[in-house]
Amino acid sequence: MAYLSVDLLLILFTIIGLALFESISSIDNAVINAEVLSKTSERARRWFLFYGIIIAVVFVRFLLPVAILWATNPGLSPYDLAMAMFSDSGTVKDAMEKSSPLLLSAGGVFLIFLFFHWLFLEPKKFGLAGERFFYAKGIWFYAAVSAILLAITWFAINREALMAFAAAAGSTAFFITHGFRQSAEAREKEMLAGSANSDMNDVSKLLYLEVIDATFSIDGVIGAFAFTFFIPLILIGNGLGAIIVRTITIRNIENVKKYVFLKNGAMYSIFFLGSVMLLEAFGVAVPVYASPLVTFACIGFFFWKSLAETKGSSGKAPGVA
Repeated sequence: MAYLSVDLLLILFTIIGLALFESISSIDNAVINAEVLSKTSERARRWFLFYGIIIAVVFVRFLLPVAILWATNPGLSPYDLAMAMFSDSGTVKDAMEKSSPLLLSAGGVFLIFLFFHWLFLEPKKFGLAGERFFYAKGIWFYAAVSAILLAITWFAINREALMAFAAAAGSTAFFITHGFRQSAEAREKEMLAGSANSDMNDVSKLLYLEVIDATFSIDGVIGAFAFTFFIPLILIGNGLGAIIVRTITIRNIENVKKYVFLKNGAMYSIFFLGSVMLLEAFGVAVPVYASPLVTFACIGFFFWKSLAETKGSSGKAPGVA
């Protein structure tokens, strides 16, 4: 009975961690979506909140993890994949465990690159000493990630050649999705500026926002594999996060904007989750509670800094650059 209680507590801990990570990592997109939705009708906003959640949870947060699992296990049949997702089948489980270093290597590189792109190139509210320095050295981003990829590839080749290929695939996935995001963000800015409003009706805007959501959800889905490989938990945790983000987008986005360091917390979580994935890919045993614990710690710390900044209790929150 005690073991059952521990397992249930760990499952709950994982789901909450996934939901929190998905929510915070999507804040930027939620803010932009809220601005776009402010230019639509009330009916369109209700559609976004209800039917949009079904699309975001069932189709995106479920199909993306399944597609990623299949990509790293192309030899599995649909039935085998279902067994891997919803049961403890021995043969299928062994196949999944054997291929897990490939997924972890690709996902780890993707998340690490995402963090360094934010650290070097993205405008931000400086939350820790050193962030301003790296932002001022933005030109070094490509050199930094190239050196990281080179080191990971070198060590991966000595362990398993396919891991090196997976690391390169993670790098490729980052730059492809980053290109889509830049295009999407430019288009959304056009909507906000009004230049696209005349040729886009509410339906077009909603469909476009769903496509953008799918693009931005990749971070949360890949990061989820640092928490667990069990698809139902990923679906529940990321699904709850998506519901929270949709609700905030419609009803409470102005309050969320006040917490100026939440994005920092999300990005440091991404860095640690990427590191966990790479460590596990190279055979380092990381406790199962480490990923949710680190997520709670990072987001909790920067939430506290945001509160201090908002209240103005000490001028600036401690450690602001």
